[in-house]
Amino acid sequence: MEIRIGTVVESVAGHDKGVLFAVIGFADEAHALIADGKVRRLEKPKKKKLRHLEPAGILEQDIPTETNRQLRNALRAFRASQGEVISLV
Repeated sequence: MEIRIGTVVESVAGHDKGVLFAVIGFADEAHALIADGKVRRLEKPKKKKLRHLEPAGILEQDIPTETNRQLRNALRAFRASQGEVISLV
């Protein structure tokens, strides 16, 4: 699967290994800008190498992701559709 804006990715390296993020842009051809709406907010996305990201799926088009709350809810819905247990913390 190709990584593009709106793709849900899992970090496979670094201190955030195993965390799901949404790709919100690209810094250059080798780096994506990722956010999760909680730790990495839309205002200050993380710059991460593409080789350290594994595509997990694509966010649904009908779910808005303009705010951090909307992004968190979209990622929560994505995890639920994948069958993961969601904590309400």
